[in-house]
Amino acid sequence: MPESNHLISRLKTASFGREGEVFAYLQDGREVTFGALFEGAAKAAGALVSMGLSPGDRVAVQVEKTMESIQLYLGTVMAGGIFLPLNTAYTVSELDYFLGDAKPRVVVCDPQKSDPIRAIARDATVVTLDRKGQGSFSEIVSSCVPLEPLPRDADDLAAILYTSGTTGRSKGAMLSHNNLASNSEMLRDYWQFTQDDVLIHALPIFHTHGLFVATNVALLAGASIVFLPKFDADAILEAMPKATALMGVPTFYTRLLDDTRLTKERAANMRLFISGSAPLLVDTHEKWEERTGHRILERYGMTETNMSTSNPYDGDRRAGTVGFPLPGVEAKIMLDGKELETGETGVLWVRGANVFKGYWKMPEKTAEELMEDGWFITGDLARIDADGYVTIVGREKDLVITGGFNVYPKEVESLIDDMGGVKESAVIGVPHKDFGEGVVAVVVTEQQGTTVEAIAAKLETELAKFKQPKRIVIVDALPRNTMGKVQKKALRETYANLFA
Repeated sequence: MPESNHLISRLKTASFGREGEVFAYLQDGREVTFGALFEGAAKAAGALVSMGLSPGDRVAVQVEKTMESIQLYLGTVMAGGIFLPLNTAYTVSELDYFLGDAKPRVVVCDPQKSDPIRAIARDATVVTLDRKGQGSFSEIVSSCVPLEPLPRDADDLAAILYTSGTTGRSKGAMLSHNNLASNSEMLRDYWQFTQDDVLIHALPIFHTHGLFVATNVALLAGASIVFLPKFDADAILEAMPKATALMGVPTFYTRLLDDTRLTKERAANMRLFISGSAPLLVDTHEKWEERTGHRILERYGMTETNMSTSNPYDGDRRAGTVGFPLPGVEAKIMLDGKELETGETGVLWVRGANVFKGYWKMPEKTAEELMEDGWFITGDLARIDADGYVTIVGREKDLVITGGFNVYPKEVESLIDDMGGVKESAVIGVPHKDFGEGVVAVVVTEQQGTTVEAIAAKLETELAKFKQPKRIVIVDALPRNTMGKVQKKALRETYANLFA
């Protein structure tokens, strides 16, 4: 029987004796202390238990980013539950699959979506939380007494994050207390975070990067955060003189570079800019150093592994690479069952305490990608050079990463192909200055009346905005090989400069 809650006990350690100090500076001028953060989380835990949550039950959450939603995450873990964050852009039809698969005990959603979500929530209790941190859930929390964190072991699940498969069916990556704690503790030390740091937190919290990297690392270091609901160039630039670090996706950096207020003087107090979730262009890397005097630190991770590699804090941060395997993480390049030599390109495999426990209710898929000896097949094509730097060169499958979010072409293609007047489609990702990759749909129509506008209008109602093609191109035919397979490589080459 565990003596404590493995993850929570670690997240609280750095703030012992400092309960009155500020953890979060909010955009409306309010400040949240470490003591208030954890007291609110403990009351959220009490509220969940009062709604029937038992250890191991899932709490599905689709709400805007607020301090109350951070407390909901911590409270779920305190109550022994499994946190299930869902992208706020998902439509109700998309949510239907997640709720049916995870079978949560509690669903927390925006008040405006509560009625349609109740219709698909099965036996779950549905409560609300709005962008101001108010709603039926906060009302229950206000009347609850704080709950002492329930005992949970290192191997108990703390979260399930869904990551789509290339066939369109989403997979729930099961992350344990130790997966999250060990990875964030190592990142805290590797990136040298301390209680003197002030991190600009502008990432979403339905994603590994914002929830488990930014939030957990700050808590484990006892650092403060400037808590922004979303990316806001004005707010980030205003915060820089009193902050020390920023975690972002490439889109953050390209948009900040477009602002003349970004200068060496404004960035003088900053010690670290971190980028991940999508490839950072070498051009962005070089322009950032020229403008600010700082070299962006690029790292690599996945939903299933948290962070696996990072460019060094002290040392050469090489543009175009994602650095070295992190301490405690092993990496190798494999092809056809054989480990490749230095410099050769193959599929990246990783192993370490960061690697997830498998896919929720998918033992066959787990066995395909997670080996019995702990190696995980990432599906990313990569190479490791003579100095040990890892470079991601592509994806084994057709995954598109746009603005840090994963888009699986098959899901979008299926919706387009089902439309009247459409013969077939191919969805690809091509270079995009702002988003890393832009989603492009190449469509063959059967009749002239099927327009780009009609296709786009249909997809607006069926897909989250980040999945919707940024450009739809109508063509006479798709390129195929002698076996009849669509040649997406040829399409990517044809439209490589579409957003240039």
